[in-house]
Amino acid sequence: MAVRIRLKRMGAKKKPFYRIVVADSRFPRDGRFIEEIGYYNPTTKPTTFEVDADKVQQWMAKGARPSDTVKALFERAGINK
Repeated sequence: MAVRIRLKRMGAKKKPFYRIVVADSRFPRDGRFIEEIGYYNPTTKPTTFEVDADKVQQWMAKGARPSDTVKALFERAGINK
């Protein structure tokens, strides 16, 4: 089972915000997930990004891999493996 840390799109049309979730890579983007670990809102000024760093470290230690976008957000926030 390939577990990924990725974004789940929420919000209204033209006003998106995203939840950072841990999900099986076979599940749809906005479908079932294992755990929610944070959120990201690019529409606010400045952008809002909040994540539970301890849970990120736990999931990455178990073998979960972040998507490219989430990896860039983690680097910007200073969360490394």
